[in-house]
Amino acid sequence: MITAVLHPCSSASLSLPNRPPLRYAILGAGFAGISVAWHLLKESPKELRLSVDVYDEVGIGGGASGVSGGLLHPYSPKGKLLWHGAECWRECLELLNVAETAASSSYQSTENRDFSESFGNFMVRRRGILRPATNAKTLDLMSDNARNCLASCVVETIDKDGAQNLVPNLYLPLNCAFYFPGAMNVNPHRYLQALFLACRSSAKTSLGRKNITLVNKSITDVLELEGGYDAVVICLGSKVDFLPGLTGKLPLRTCRGVITHMQLHESARGSYPDDGPSILSDAWLAVQGPRNLHMGSTWEWQSRNYSSDVPAEEASRALNELLPKASAVYPDIEKWEFAGARAGLRAMPPVTSHGSLPLLGCVNQLIGAGQFCNFWVFSGLGSRGLLYHAWLGKLMSKAVLSCNEELLPSELTSWKKNRQ
Repeated sequence: MITAVLHPCSSASLSLPNRPPLRYAILGAGFAGISVAWHLLKESPKELRLSVDVYDEVGIGGGASGVSGGLLHPYSPKGKLLWHGAECWRECLELLNVAETAASSSYQSTENRDFSESFGNFMVRRRGILRPATNAKTLDLMSDNARNCLASCVVETIDKDGAQNLVPNLYLPLNCAFYFPGAMNVNPHRYLQALFLACRSSAKTSLGRKNITLVNKSITDVLELEGGYDAVVICLGSKVDFLPGLTGKLPLRTCRGVITHMQLHESARGSYPDDGPSILSDAWLAVQGPRNLHMGSTWEWQSRNYSSDVPAEEASRALNELLPKASAVYPDIEKWEFAGARAGLRAMPPVTSHGSLPLLGCVNQLIGAGQFCNFWVFSGLGSRGLLYHAWLGKLMSKAVLSCNEELLPSELTSWKKNRQ
């Protein structure tokens, strides 16, 4: 077992009036990285001088986070509340509110227009999510789980008529569907851009005590940062395995997922209802508007391709895989036309008794750090990064600020027990 060896700091020393500003580096500007950045600014004492540098060669949301499906709810495929689902759901809703507030005041800067318009012009679409029941063996279990749902994200069991009132021509093989009216569809790229705006706004109101900077640079060796920072938080997702000090040392598997953009031609009838929910099934449909939706996702295990670009052949394979799955519950998707595709390389954590949980913790010993900087890892968000990022980002920031790994849930640091 590897225990955390952290270089000491304390809340008392953080508040010393004459101490130099604390400097933190965050590697990665996806869900994990931007959440940690926000919480470092908000969780640190108001009088503390603090500087945060966020390193990402492709900018905010340029990796797998930025092309994720964006379907947000706190339940497993069988309808069970996920590990600490209530806390994750609450904190995620709070960060969404922070981002929307920031966006409403200053969203039109040149920097924040620099992303693909074809992947949606909204930030949060609050129309709920519908999961048709397709497996008779798990129907009773899903019905039981629905009765134990969160009050803040209820699960309603509805019949064919109820489901087709929401989405006309929907096919329900078991005459039953589960509806999450409080669930939502988030545009991850716009959300992350807006949350970074909120970080900057927070720093600006600190009377010069706090600062945040985006550094468009790739870090190939984390130890090169050791002399300039008090702590480095590695939030690189699947790219963490490309770092020399961590290659092969984290129990992660990579999985490339392709998401297709589908459009319904203006001349075609049967547009998606404007207030219709997104759909979860063997293939999910994340609705962007009456004639625009995203369909996903493929699963290519052990891929090392983290490019978001999708060649024509790969896009064709994805379409051939996803369309039959989607049309099994929403036959009208056959009328829609392919309009593009994007991909992301997920970092998938091992399955535990609590489900697939992210990997967090101090990695000073793993990478051979010296005496003056603490190194942390926050990775393995898998396909649930949007749900987990807010609460875990808050916990990680508290651990970093206090140099105390014990503030992190033991379930998230237990991966270190398997290393000698």
